Amino acid sequence: MERYGLIGKILVHSFSKNYFTEKFSREGIDARYDLFELPTIEEFPKLLETEGLHGLNVTIPYKEVVMPYLDELDDTAREIGAVNTIQFSKKGGKTHLKGFNTDAIGFETSLKPLLQPQHQKALVLGTGGASKAILYILKKLGIEPQLVSRQKREGMLTYEELGKEIVASHKLIVNCTPAGTFPKVDERPPFPTELLSDEHLVYDLIYNPEETLLCRLAKERGARTKNGLEMLHGQAVAAWKIWND
Repeated sequence: MERYGLIGKILVHSFSKNYFTEKFSREGIDARYDLFELPTIEEFPKLLETEGLHGLNVTIPYKEVVMPYLDELDDTAREIGAVNTIQFSKKGGKTHLKGFNTDAIGFETSLKPLLQPQHQKALVLGTGGASKAILYILKKLGIEPQLVSRQKREGMLTYEELGKEIVASHKLIVNCTPAGTFPKVDERPPFPTELLSDEHLVYDLIYNPEETLLCRLAKERGARTKNGLEMLHGQAVAAWKIWND
């Protein structure tokens, strides 16, 4: 039996296990998908000894730090600087690990149908591995991104700096932070939702809960909202194609 799985730190509420388990059952595929919680990335080499591994997904907080453990990166993952899919193959009798980033594919496919002429600039909330894929796609689509962080850093805005003019001129808001993820559903990034309008699109990468507090408050201001479930489906489909290439 082939084995696939997801590595991360806390995975109890992962979408991937149910998605792939149902896929394998529906399509009669002799495989299983497991959750591999790693306290630190240093545990990764030991995980590779697991019998039958054919592919892995990677989530928070290991999308960047897993890269030195890989033998090769595809061009997109290298440019983004983060990996969420690992392909296993044999080269010279040894296991060869190649990193990909299907977050980018999933986000682009999900976002494009929602875009309108006013979506020329975007505020990207969060600076982790997920935000790197988002920045890559926004630039590809000709949308000017601006990172927002809780701490002051060069080239980034803080939430305290998000005044009326900045929010008004950035009609796309993308949340790449985990704030609001189940079970902490009452949390949200400290974004001033009261400054949103019906011309704004708020895209929250979180999919559990289906509607985050951020999206609910954005809707109250007339903004259009989208959660991360469709993006997740898109990246999972792309990962499966990579594993079976």
